[in-house]
Amino acid sequence: MSIRTVRLDDETEKVLKQIVQATQLSISDTLKQGLLVLRGDLAHKAHRVPYDIYKTLDLGPGGYAIAPSTGTRHGVRKSIEKKLGR
Repeated sequence: MSIRTVRLDDETEKVLKQIVQATQLSISDTLKQGLLVLRGDLAHKAHRVPYDIYKTLDLGPGGYAIAPSTGTRHGVRKSIEKKLGR
């Protein structure tokens, strides 16, 4: 077991005191629980796949493309014809 010195600002000290009073744990046990929760959160975030990030993006309504990205030449030609009325 090792001893650590931790400096807390006033706001964090108040939060720690509130947690200790609410849980009836010692300061050491409270900090240990906090570290374990943080470790669990980090492990959860490490298992995210790109789709998890993609689904949180707001890409707007969409549906306004003239052609798919694979048919850009055809789409540009169609757009120019529409603009020029030919």
